[in-house]
Amino acid sequence: SDGPNEHWSADLHPSPAAGFEAGDFVVAESSRALFLEQLNEWSSEGWQIGLVAPSKAERDRFLEILERNETDFIFVEGRLTKGFVAPNQKLVVLSTLEIFGRQHLPGTRGKEKLSHQRNAAAIAGVHELNEGDFVVHADYGIGEFIGLIDGEEGQEELGIEYQDGATLHVPIDQSHLVARYVGIGGGKPRPNKLGDKKWKKARIRAEAAVMDYAAQLLRLQAERDAKTGHGHSPDGQWMQEFEASFPFIETPDQQQAIEDTKIDMESPRPMDRLICGDVGFGKTEVAIRAAFKAVTGGTQVAILAPTTVLAQQHWRTFKARMSDYPIEIKLLTRLQSPAEIRDTVEGLRDGKVDIVIGTHRLLSTGIDYQKIGLLVVDEEQRFGVRHKEILKERFRLIDVLTLSATPIPRTLYLSLMGARDMSTIDTPPPNRLPVQTSICAYDERLIRNAIRRELTRGGQVFFLHNRVATIAGMKERIQSLVPEAKVVIGHGQMDRENLELVMHQFVEGQADVLLATTIIESGIDIPNANTILIDRADRFGLADLYQLRGRVGRAGRRAYALLLLPADLIAGGDARKRLSAIKQYTELGSGFKIAMRDLEIRGAGSLLGTKQSGHITAVGFELYCQLLQQSVEHLQGKKTIKRADTQVRIDFIVYSESAWTGQVTKAPAFFPRSFGPDPEMRVAAYRQLASARTEKEIKAIEKDWRDRFGRFPEPVKNLITTNRLRVVASSKGVQMVEISKDKLMLQRNGDYILPPGGKFPRLSSQHTKDKLFQAIELLKTL
Repeated sequence: SDGPNEHWSADLHPSPAAGFEAGDFVVAESSRALFLEQLNEWSSEGWQIGLVAPSKAERDRFLEILERNETDFIFVEGRLTKGFVAPNQKLVVLSTLEIFGRQHLPGTRGKEKLSHQRNAAAIAGVHELNEGDFVVHADYGIGEFIGLIDGEEGQEELGIEYQDGATLHVPIDQSHLVARYVGIGGGKPRPNKLGDKKWKKARIRAEAAVMDYAAQLLRLQAERDAKTGHGHSPDGQWMQEFEASFPFIETPDQQQAIEDTKIDMESPRPMDRLICGDVGFGKTEVAIRAAFKAVTGGTQVAILAPTTVLAQQHWRTFKARMSDYPIEIKLLTRLQSPAEIRDTVEGLRDGKVDIVIGTHRLLSTGIDYQKIGLLVVDEEQRFGVRHKEILKERFRLIDVLTLSATPIPRTLYLSLMGARDMSTIDTPPPNRLPVQTSICAYDERLIRNAIRRELTRGGQVFFLHNRVATIAGMKERIQSLVPEAKVVIGHGQMDRENLELVMHQFVEGQADVLLATTIIESGIDIPNANTILIDRADRFGLADLYQLRGRVGRAGRRAYALLLLPADLIAGGDARKRLSAIKQYTELGSGFKIAMRDLEIRGAGSLLGTKQSGHITAVGFELYCQLLQQSVEHLQGKKTIKRADTQVRIDFIVYSESAWTGQVTKAPAFFPRSFGPDPEMRVAAYRQLASARTEKEIKAIEKDWRDRFGRFPEPVKNLITTNRLRVVASSKGVQMVEISKDKLMLQRNGDYILPPGGKFPRLSSQHTKDKLFQAIELLKTL
């Protein structure tokens, strides 16, 4: 017979858990009985039974349900998507991920890959400049980027055109001073005049406003720190079991947001945390865990939603997640009967109701809690000033968790990090598929086929028609094309009750097509709606289209977006270009690119307030964020690490491909066209390197580039090393590094730094790389 390790691959079969759907193992007793019978058979025949579970809590839950002992299994902590059986070896390996119907996210390797994809997006997103983009130079103001140009010394430079056709040449090593201009709203900025004092004044005004704003944020933070609220106890057994019952594996960002929230809740300081992330990215689960922690710790929870539809959606989700536990959850909106409302209000007063979910009715006088410990506010920006004042007054000393589906740009997140407790969830769930986007001429046959295709697979359709005056006529046309579909209309001129009724019908699956203006609520999750048709798509901005397209594609099935144009526009023009751009951005991380361009900036406006919005428009978003971060760090008394503004002149280095002719006496240091033929990508790479402030940041860029591009040619290696030399020199307060005829000359405050003996040190190495490293080591001894 074959040896014990031969023919394993032919011998493997799926484990008997392969047929379980999510939750079956817990609720389907007949399936569980068959599984138990099979386990007993294996045990009696002397099989080895392995159990792979992501945590000890999940292992314990499995053993408890089966009423088995730990000794019956060989337990391994880890993640295995599917179990298997190897009969010849009398071995079975079971996976709790499969048994509990949990969905699998890539493990560590997957996470690394994900972070590299994100880093790649970061190069493209933050640092990318395209010809024709408006840009802001920190010293000279707003101009138009005209691309990479060759400077007088052959080095590539960024070209910026200002008013009256004046051109500014920016050396590559100063490219960090240039940022893409992003304001609030879609208007074009007016370029500055080179040397004009207007820019300086606008920047000074913005700096003063930013400092005031940062001081206000930090004052609020200090007031909160001085208060003492209720510190919740650490997680117990129930919490571990509850977390193990989550039918998905948390994304890394989601896990971090959960941990941040728990740490805040266990502190006696009242929590005020903001969780930002797109719909369907897992914010609600963060709130569910926080609510469970509060209730099991003996306090009540109030969850405030801006609309009845959202409140009902949360109520259903919370009820489903907590169904195994003795937790009383009530809904309080205007749709409840007077008797139901009375019952809920009494239950809150005497402590029988643990969690109440509702609209602003929760803020009414006459609603009292026996012991409230947590308030969750969904979409805070949609509540009026009066409601926000009531919130601040009534819930001063309790933990507050705010959820927002408005994405916050990472640059703003980082600059606010020291002044506001925020967590962002940027990673999409693992089963999301990109939305298939088509640009088509308006055609009724196409519309009928698209709607029918969705209805045939049991789904629902969004049809966006952004003119209230003609929306009723459009309903008649759709109804005549697809008579079997129930079409409902939603727009902003309807009274609130009717609009909520329409949204409720669509959410509940009582309507097939929602014909609406852009009123489609950003917070509502309708996984069953997976086709969107956008009429006159040419009339929308890129960001609006991206956001609207994001209404579909939330389930694990393929979603479709049809951008409909009048036939005469199909041939070309600006609108066509804009629509083609959205077609390119199908990958799920692409929100970074488009949203950074203008969508998220509106989120920035709503987060920062209208006063700050004017200053963002004046100096551009990136510069505003830099000023804000510096102000926060300054007011906190932190030492700000500024970007290294050290000049580096090395006589044996050539910084330009056009000036490099393979000279034996000199070495190249640039990003070659053969390595990155796309000029936009080269600009992005140069800017990323020029923005680095520490050796650690240089190493991170180097690692990222290696993952993206593979092995480096010599010019790229030298480019990275000269930038490492720059940041080390800057950390030592050196403003000029000059290497001439192998002599290392350093300047600080305009004076040369002379070592003991009064002579400049000489670099003894022969090779370029060794010379540069020797210079770095000498700098470190300062």
